[in-house]
Amino acid sequence: MVRLDHRQFGGVRPLNDLTLQMSGRIVGIVGPNGAGKTTLLNVLSGFVTPIAGRVEVGGTDLMSMNPFERARWGLRRTFQTEQVVDSLSVFENVDVMLDSVPMASHARREAVERALQITGLSALAHQPASRANAYQRRMIEITRAIVGSPRLIMMDEPAAGLSEVETKQFQAIMATLPARTGATIFMIDHDVELIASLCERTAVLDFGQLIAYGTTREVLDDDRVRAAYLGV
Repeated sequence: MVRLDHRQFGGVRPLNDLTLQMSGRIVGIVGPNGAGKTTLLNVLSGFVTPIAGRVEVGGTDLMSMNPFERARWGLRRTFQTEQVVDSLSVFENVDVMLDSVPMASHARREAVERALQITGLSALAHQPASRANAYQRRMIEITRAIVGSPRLIMMDEPAAGLSEVETKQFQAIMATLPARTGATIFMIDHDVELIASLCERTAVLDFGQLIAYGTTREVLDDDRVRAAYLGV
């Protein structure tokens, strides 16, 4: 369970008096542009420091850790801006994510191979990442997030720009990740159908405030959500 209390950032308040306890295998985070969704992930990642509040995951105080320590603890993330390194192979792009994790070399290699197998990239492991197509590059990002033993994986619009067929492939892989990694996943996405199909519970933000949180179906049927997010 993740508990987040009262985020405030000086004169700018992209998150405003937000108290939220999130639990589940895959939790959706939705809302209109500028609602504070990415800011929420930045707070959890340690890239943004609030002037007040608390961030706890399973009883662990993340506020006491810097971003490097959070990565070592098991927090992983994908970004809206692609992080794939073209000069490295697909395998090397994933392997570098374990630099902060103390592991024996053989265990590290096995962890990377397993992650590549989960996302369907094993055949591309030793090819340059520069040769990967758009969908494969997106899956490299996902593989980087799941390698090793993550506890909390945060994905910021991971399905953006994918075709309908690619989204279905992505959805099928995503559905297996909680069981195969043991991690809780927070996912921001504007695709309401994708959120509805994958997420047990969903939080909705608007103007930095929580306007709804609960089971995904209940949340998406909420009149406040339909007004703020779906434009109804």
